Amino acid sequence: MGLLTFSINVTVDGCVDHQEGIADDETHAFFTRLLDESGAMLWGRVTYEMMESYWPAVARGDVEAPPALREWAVKLEAQPKYVVSSTRTDFPWTNSHHITGDLREGVQKLKDATPDGVLVGSGKLATELDRLGLIDEYKLLVHPVIAGHGPTLYQGGLPATRRLELLSAEPLSNGVMSMHYRRAS
Repeated sequence: MGLLTFSINVTVDGCVDHQEGIADDETHAFFTRLLDESGAMLWGRVTYEMMESYWPAVARGDVEAPPALREWAVKLEAQPKYVVSSTRTDFPWTNSHHITGDLREGVQKLKDATPDGVLVGSGKLATELDRLGLIDEYKLLVHPVIAGHGPTLYQGGLPATRRLELLSAEPLSNGVMSMHYRRAS
């Protein structure tokens, strides 16, 4: 069984708006390494649609992009992508699959079938998965930015405090901190 790892960019004040933070070669290289180490991506519909609207065009070369972004896009194109949605059933992007039915059961089956692990990169979905106790690890890029707005990490709340164990904390040269945690026992 593979681990379910929640990975996202977050500002110091907890904002997870994809337009905030530092989007440079170093942060893209971080996420490319995560892709290389995992067996699948897991998103909610909103994140899927945001990603689908841009990255396939970068992978095809229809959009000019620096090498680090193109590398990410090409790897993302090949990666199995799973989407949780109750409002959409058609996911035409290459290697995209719809998770239907019970969320806990569907995601557990995905974890069981993906020994290299699954990355979840959707804030709202991660909140639901954490409520179900399905997230094993957290790999957060904490950006030296105070956004002053939302959406924020775990904005929907959790029923109880989640204790984490720090596995590593590494500064990037751009001031971003790579934080790796696992659920505390």
